[in-house]
Amino acid sequence: MQSPMRSGADNGFGGLWQLIFAAILGGLVLLSQTVFIVPAGNVAVVTTLGKVTGQPRQPGANLKIPLAQSTSLFDVRTQVRPEQFSTLTKDLQVIQATATVKYAMKPAEAGRVYETIATDDQQIYPRVIQPSLLKALKSVFSQYELVTIATEWNSISELVQEKVADELRKFDYVSVQGLDLTGLQIAEEYRAAIEQKQIAEQQLLRAQTEVLIAEQEAKRYETLNSSLDDQVLYKLFLDKWDGQTSVVPALPGSPGGGTPVIVNSRRP
Repeated sequence: MQSPMRSGADNGFGGLWQLIFAAILGGLVLLSQTVFIVPAGNVAVVTTLGKVTGQPRQPGANLKIPLAQSTSLFDVRTQVRPEQFSTLTKDLQVIQATATVKYAMKPAEAGRVYETIATDDQQIYPRVIQPSLLKALKSVFSQYELVTIATEWNSISELVQEKVADELRKFDYVSVQGLDLTGLQIAEEYRAAIEQKQIAEQQLLRAQTEVLIAEQEAKRYETLNSSLDDQVLYKLFLDKWDGQTSVVPALPGSPGGGTPVIVNSRRP
């Protein structure tokens, strides 16, 4: 039979181990609430009782106050988003295309973004990028007629990118790293007019090139003629004389007005 004293000691040791286990478990839970990991390509905004605290936390292990502080991650890598749009041209024609914008949120601005406009990544594009993009597209395309847009598509793409960057620079939340316009769709009846304009422009360019070549040839012959005096022409004749021609021009500047010389003999 186990003595009452031994049974009480065993119960005491069991209770102590339970307390130690509970303390260790509580410490682990507290540690998990204190340390958090920011993945590569992200920054974390830390809020204390709902208010943004300090600068955005960089990738790696970071500390926070349990219960009082919480974190929100923001992806600062380059994002690529296609946007299908339709808008009016200067001559009130409807065009449709796809604008693919490349952008990245500025890491240092994550706290300000959280406070003023978006609390997570999913809100960045619809609240920051999309409004400025659509405004820029409408602003640029409304300045050009449809034919000009179709024939100068690349130049207009650059203008749109500059306009989008200017719009977003007003808020300074993100940086625009590129913009591509693709898939232009226009009414079928306007395609023939655009093709005719392109053909006419090519013909005009060809004609201008031919005129330029003719002008250069004329200048070359004019320069050549101005340099051919009598002495030069006489030397050229002698260089080309075959020895059989019976009349040779007199040397320029000779007495008697330059009477031709009669040559009766033949060159051996």
